[in-house]
Amino acid sequence: MALACVATVFSPVEADIIRSRLDAAGIEAVLFDAGIASLIGPGVSGIRVMVVDSDETAARAILAHPA
Repeated sequence: MALACVATVFSPVEADIIRSRLDAAGIEAVLFDAGIASLIGPGVSGIRVMVVDSDETAARAILAHPA
């Protein structure tokens, strides 16, 4: 199963909000590099929001419209 990055953010809070929005739409998302971002501080290392390839288009459409 391949994953696609649909967003890269620098705030753990923003990453959780994005993941929650996708989850509410029935799209499972995982956060990559969230642990390292919390260790070295926000704004230094990006947190990648990843979804299954087949959900990429739908996820991008959801994220294109602010909540």
